[in-house]
Amino acid sequence: MLKVTPYLELDCEANQLVDRVTRTTIGLTFSESAILSHLLTTPDAICDKDVLLQVGWPDRVVAATSLTQCVSTLRKKLEPYPEVQLKTVARRGYQLHISIKSHVKMLAVNDAESIKTALFDVSLIVKLGGIVVLLALIAWAWLSSDSYNVMQETGKWRSDKQIPLNLGGTNENAQLIYPDGEDRLHPSMWQKHIAPETNQITSIDNFSAYAFTDGEHYSFASCETDRDGHCISDQMINLAAIGLTPAGLDMKEFMKLSRAMEKRIRYNRVLLPAHVVFEEKEKIKSVEPEFIEHHYHGDIYFPVANELLVRADLGISLVYGEENRGKFYSSTCITDEDCLTTPIKYQVRGEFEQYQEKIDNLNVDVFYVKVTQKDLIKPDVVSASAMHFYREIRKHNIRDEELFYYRIHSDNQTSVWVVPLMGNIIVWTKYEKVEL
Repeated sequence: MLKVTPYLELDCEANQLVDRVTRTTIGLTFSESAILSHLLTTPDAICDKDVLLQVGWPDRVVAATSLTQCVSTLRKKLEPYPEVQLKTVARRGYQLHISIKSHVKMLAVNDAESIKTALFDVSLIVKLGGIVVLLALIAWAWLSSDSYNVMQETGKWRSDKQIPLNLGGTNENAQLIYPDGEDRLHPSMWQKHIAPETNQITSIDNFSAYAFTDGEHYSFASCETDRDGHCISDQMINLAAIGLTPAGLDMKEFMKLSRAMEKRIRYNRVLLPAHVVFEEKEKIKSVEPEFIEHHYHGDIYFPVANELLVRADLGISLVYGEENRGKFYSSTCITDEDCLTTPIKYQVRGEFEQYQEKIDNLNVDVFYVKVTQKDLIKPDVVSASAMHFYREIRKHNIRDEELFYYRIHSDNQTSVWVVPLMGNIIVWTKYEKVEL
């Protein structure tokens, strides 16, 4: 057997071409087989016509036209293989040239040696081109992936600083999270909204806090802690400033007013008990929950100089379907201290995927939410104090398609979130697990 190409062979004994891909044969005459065999032994060399006449008809004397006819017939039989070219060299003879093999046929060969030969016949440029295309496809897939979007969004934030915070006369350091490149980070950007002359709360001995800015709004989330440093879940304060003018918040009055506002209207209250039981045949049996809702709730207050105090009653619910994926639900209710504003209610539903990332040395759970439904319940009346919030929520309702929520701290009873509300703000929330 003589190889013509990695997938085409010449059987000199049977006088036929054997195609290893299609498993077919092409019959040849003795003269055609002998001439092709001779040309294969000297590829790309010009073979003299007289030599080919002796090879094709060793025991006979034939006219030159016999060689011409034989070559013509051989070319027709080689037509299915355009890489095999039998050329006429004027006044000299014939030349056999075999070009680069067909890549499609090469891959179909079952013969390992043929594959190896064909691979090395492919030019370096073709190989490099294929590698470049493959790398480009991989890069495109990565740049289009949700993981890349999460990494890009998380990479915008820093957490390598702390700021001093005085709350009720007690001083603690607050972990600061801010946009990369932001330089307006003086502690007064947070502290100035609390009137110093009324910043006395005797009940606060120790607290833990996080401060946050998105470059426009400045917010902090704090929680009074016990002797072991654990957050006391009903002693949280979340303040967010939407302007740079000092709000002059009277902390003594705020503590009373905030409790009254929370008792007056509680929109995101969990009404179901954590465990549902029923009596059957004089035995108490636990009901196997169909699914578990992880519910987070917090109250955010927006002090503005000479304006009514505005409160956002925020709820976040997660229902896992898989380990890191599931259903997302968020609801926000905006009211003011005198209830002059009919509650502004905004709800978001979607699918979330949870990622574990780092902001500097801070471990963060990132929830990438693809919004599937938005509902804005428009109020009948909006006070001047709440109008800014209503406009911002209307913007959310129009543009929110993909949202990022960051959970930067979590324990058995509470969690701290950065939420996409009024830009981005931070909130310390109470955590409840509800079996449904």
